[in-house]
Amino acid sequence: MPQSLRQTPQQQQQRVHGEGRASRARLFKEYKEVQREKSADPDIQLICDDSNIFKWTALIKGPSETPYEGGVFQLAFAIPEQYPLLPPQVRFLTKIFHPNVHFKTGEICLDILKNAWSPAWTLQSVCRAIIALMAHPEADSPLNCDSVKDNMSSIVIQSLLGN
Repeated sequence: MPQSLRQTPQQQQQRVHGEGRASRARLFKEYKEVQREKSADPDIQLICDDSNIFKWTALIKGPSETPYEGGVFQLAFAIPEQYPLLPPQVRFLTKIFHPNVHFKTGEICLDILKNAWSPAWTLQSVCRAIIALMAHPEADSPLNCDSVKDNMSSIVIQSLLGN
C-alpha cells in the first residue's frame, strides 16, 4: 500500500483539508478496488505513487487487431484535489503515433478528459476509454494532424519495432 494511504485516520484528518478530503477518500476507494480486481482486466495495470496519492501511472496493452497490438504503453495521471469533480490530466509517457495524441507531449484529446467528464468515471474506466480511442481514432479532433494524413499503420508498426 502506498505510503500516502498508510496513515492513521487521525493523521489523515490533520493532513487533509477541504476538497482534498473527498478526493483522497475517492482515490483510496479506487486504489482498494484496483488491488481487489487486479486480474479482472489484464490489459490495464494502475499504480499509485507511494508518496503522492494524486499521482498515478498506468500500463495499458495496445488493443488487438490494431497497429498497437503487442505494445505496452505507459500513462501518467495528475489528479486534481477537486477529483472526481474535475477530470485527471492524463498523458502518454510512451511515444505513440496517433491522431488524438500530441506526439511530443503525449497529451490526449478525449472528450471525457475535458467537457464530457463525469464524476462517475474512474481511473480504470478512463484507461478503458483510452484503449478504445487507440482502436477507434477520432479524426474530427486530431492533435497530431500528420498522423491523419500519413499512413498510420506503417508508422505505428515501425515505432513498435523501435525504428
